[in-house]
Formats: sequence, structure tokens, C-alpha cells
Amino acid sequence: MNDEQRGVMASGRGFIAALDQSGGSTPKALKLYGIEEGEYSGDEQMFDLIHQMRARLISSPGFTGDKVIATILFEQTMDRTIDGEESAAFLWKQKHIVPFVKVDQGLSNLENGVQLMKPMTKLDSLLERAVDKGIFGTKMRSFIAEPNEQGIEAIVDQQFEYADTIAAAGLMPIIEPEVSIKSPDKPKADSLLVAALRTKLDELPGDRQVMLKLTLPDEDNLYAPLIDHPRVLRVVALSGGYSLAESCEILARNPGLIASFSRALTEGLTAQQTDAQFDEKLASNIEEIYAASLT
Repeated sequence: MNDEQRGVMASGRGFIAALDQSGGSTPKALKLYGIEEGEYSGDEQMFDLIHQMRARLISSPGFTGDKVIATILFEQTMDRTIDGEESAAFLWKQKHIVPFVKVDQGLSNLENGVQLMKPMTKLDSLLERAVDKGIFGTKMRSFIAEPNEQGIEAIVDQQFEYADTIAAAGLMPIIEPEVSIKSPDKPKADSLLVAALRTKLDELPGDRQVMLKLTLPDEDNLYAPLIDHPRVLRVVALSGGYSLAESCEILARNPGLIASFSRALTEGLTAQQTDAQFDEKLASNIEEIYAASLT
């Protein structure tokens, strides 16, 4: 594991850009970017377009390690190039941004109020490739729809089990058990999740750390015990469907929590904008998220 990158993730000032939309969420991301489904045909063309969008973001002058300390990539993005250089190498060498990669293969069906991750059948080979390409860490997402204690504990158990494999490969795991902002009792779900996470964190060996990516909490400072936990390198927040303004407002009320936004980061960016318009709007979004992450 790269010690300089670990130092950036432990104490760097800024936030994480989440650019890891997978096949299921790509059409929605492209639509928000101003590209309708009728404008492309098949997965290959769709993934070409989303890579062009990501490359445009990452190459933008305002997208630098001064404010964006890390970026989570989709597997295909990791395997592609930006300005002729492999994506992970471009991020670190040209922008001083730490690269992560999404490793989960999507969600299982809803059971006990949650969606576990599908079995990761290609994890070992993906981790090997990630190490070869200079990736620092990984991200994997589960989904909590309801405050079901049994379901939440199952999600946390699964996440930490895969985190062991990821850590053994020399990579930093980001554990992402997303709580739906539409949950019938989100505060209860948040609290159950914090309790389950603390139990598993307390069981980790003393030389192990993980990162946590959690939905913005309804209760301010709910995540403070996780932020302060010695087994946690960093706690980051997903926007989860909140607007950029809403996300930053909640984030700013939670000291020590930094952003890892996707939709909120790209809000207002379109394929139709000139490069100057695109760069100006992206720089404005980055500044707003950066400021909220510094509290």
C-alpha cells in the first residue's frame, strides 16, 4: 500500500469524487448529463460515452488533488486511459488524486429490509489487476431500505468478510452500506447501522483499518464514534439523492465527515456545455463540496 496515498486519505483536506456508476446506473447518469437513451445503441457505445464524461471531469482544470483527494472508478474506467495514460496513473501522477475502484457486482433481491451484495465471483482477479494498476483501495455497496436489525447485521457481516479479502490483497476497503433516504424510519436505520459497525470494528485486529461510506445522517454527529474509531481511516458521506445544496448543508453540520458524492458532484453538468461552461460549473460544485467537507 502506498504510504503517501495513505497519508492523503488519513488527513488530506478535501473530498472523494465517486465516478463509479455501473451498467445499471449509467443510463440515468448519461440522461442527467444530457444524453438520452435513444442517442446511443448497446452497452459498448453507452460505456464509451460515460467514459468520455468521466475523462472530461477528471481532465478539467479544477479537478485536482488540492480539493479532490480521491476518486472512485468503475472497473472499465480503471482499464481505460485518460489523455493516453492509464486512468489510475493519470489521477495520481497528473492530479495527485488517490485512485479507488468499485468491486461489487451489484445487489441481490430485497430480503429482511436490505439488499446484500451479489457474490463477487471475480474479486481475486480484479484485486490483482487493481494492485498492478496502482489502485489504492476499493469500494463495495450494499443497500438498506428498512430499519431491520437482522438485515443490517447481515449486510455488515458480508461487508467485513469481503473487506478481509481486500485488505489481504494490500488494498484499503471502503465499506458502503447505504441507508435509503426514503426509509420509513431512517434515523432508526442509521442508529442500527452505527451499532453494527462499531461491533465489527471492535473485532478488527490492531493493524487493520477500513474506510466507511455512509448516507448523510439525520442526526448531527451520529457518526462521531466511527470517525474517532482507531480502526477507521476515514468516514465519508454519499449524497444518496439529496441535491448538491442539501447535501452540503447536512455535511457541514457533521465535523470530521467528508463528502464522497456522485450525482451531487455532477449536478448541472451537460454534454452540451462548452468546455469553459463545463469547467466553470464543475469548479463551482467542487468548491461548494470542498467547503462543506472542511468543517
